[in-house]
Amino acid sequence: MKKLSFYLMVMILSLGVLPTSTYAAEKPKAETPKEIPAEVQTMLNRLNEIKEMDKSNLSSSEKKELRTEVKTIKKTLKSSGHGIYLSVGAIIIIILLLILLI
Repeated sequence: MKKLSFYLMVMILSLGVLPTSTYAAEKPKAETPKEIPAEVQTMLNRLNEIKEMDKSNLSSSEKKELRTEVKTIKKTLKSSGHGIYLSVGAIIIIILLLILLI
């Protein structure tokens, strides 16, 4: 009975993986610096300026303002959609590998 349920589960999961791989679109080419939007580039430049800044002579309130500015810039950059995405098929494969290895 255990083997039957295991094979049934594997068959159902494999059927769920096949359609996702057939509808996969071509991956876009790697972004070059020319393709980065101007707003994103200005935010990245500001982050680099803050990183290179000498913060030893700043007051605590100025440091706090810089921290909040960095947090807001990072939050807007994360929400801009430049992240890592995993497909449903990849997640299922990872889970199956973890189950088999553990």
